[in-house]
Amino acid sequence: MNYPRTIEKNTRMPVPLDSTAITHGIQLAVAPVFLLTAVAGMIGAVAGRLARIIDRARVVEDKARASNDAELIQRTYTELATLRTRGRMANVCIGLLTLCAFLIGLTIILLFLGEIMGLQAARMAVAGFLAGVLSFLLALVFFLTETVMATRLLDFHLLQQPPQR
Repeated sequence: MNYPRTIEKNTRMPVPLDSTAITHGIQLAVAPVFLLTAVAGMIGAVAGRLARIIDRARVVEDKARASNDAELIQRTYTELATLRTRGRMANVCIGLLTLCAFLIGLTIILLFLGEIMGLQAARMAVAGFLAGVLSFLLALVFFLTETVMATRLLDFHLLQQPPQR
């Protein structure tokens, strides 16, 4: 049984494949790629810091379990609390950087499709880019806060006591 065809062969929407439009679309889309490179580098740096925080927490926890010294145990609890906060900040930072990468990727797609297919998405592309940059800046604030916390954790007990001879 033959069913009637409702779609004709040549009813597709034509997509202009002008080489200058494609070239310009690629040029527009390349600029945000540099921000993606920075985001990838930051994710690597923060992930490395998070790994070191986790490793340090394991060492401190093992020290506390092996000790009977009340003062040492109290210091380890304090340090573990700080390490937990730093770990949470690093996680938030990675989340913001991932959101930034997603928004910048979306911006690249919108810019490219807008140039190639005439999609009117300039406002969405601008909003996505600005939201991505805002997310990146917030991630930098968390990164700075975490690094400041890390340096405050430096407590050299040996420097507070005079050397014994």
